[in-house]
Amino acid sequence: MSLLVKIKETQAFLESKGILQPELGLILGSGLGSLAEEVEQEVVLNYADIPNWGQSTVPGHAGKLVYGSLSGRKVLALQGRFHFYEGNSLELVTFPVRIMKALGCKGIVVTNAAGGIGYGPGTLMLITDHINMTGQNPLIGENLDEFGPRFPDMSNAYTKTYRQKAQAAAEKLGIDLAEGIYLGVTGPSYETPAEILAFKTLGAGAVGMSTVPEVIVAAHSGLKVLGISAITNFAAGFQSELSHEEVVAVTERIKEDFKKLVKTILIEL
Repeated sequence: MSLLVKIKETQAFLESKGILQPELGLILGSGLGSLAEEVEQEVVLNYADIPNWGQSTVPGHAGKLVYGSLSGRKVLALQGRFHFYEGNSLELVTFPVRIMKALGCKGIVVTNAAGGIGYGPGTLMLITDHINMTGQNPLIGENLDEFGPRFPDMSNAYTKTYRQKAQAAAEKLGIDLAEGIYLGVTGPSYETPAEILAFKTLGAGAVGMSTVPEVIVAAHSGLKVLGISAITNFAAGFQSELSHEEVVAVTERIKEDFKKLVKTILIEL
């Protein structure tokens, strides 16, 4: 079955469940999915029940699709994403972004837990740009002309007006919102101290194992993008050891600020 046929099949299924014309897509990373629990008049579907959909196997990813109203906007929220390191194809990793576009979303808010290179644990970092160090690209293969061009421009992948509105929302709430470049790797091993030193030289403010493929597909599809990293630990070489348990614990600590910030941003977008 071709990718386009899969998209149309999944779109028809979701529309039959009452998921109609969402304005914005939310991709909620490790430990950040609780925001979706505040969606009102929701339609909630388990990933396992959606045709052509992937599964989340990582702690902190609930594996549910939530549609409804948040801050007065119609949103389609992913409680957990699919990662390349789980053995998924990049077609599957980015499939929800294709579906968001097909259903009518104009933009997406993509979030992640990341290791800090320029920032410490507990920081919320607005993504200004990314560096793709995965050695992969989700657009390899036949181009979906219905979605975008063969060679999409990535110059403005992270929408400037969205970033400005995010900073205005943060200022209104008294939340310090840092800015920086996100560097994407495949994982699942954490980076070596030498790699982090190299990434720092490249100008990265944070490093993580997601987001980049989804944003590439969003840019290809003409979707506006706002990216926020929750810095959950110092990257390798800046602290003695790394663990996913720390990632989940820190996101638990900062999730209230995160939720307030995203809900306020949604009003402005």
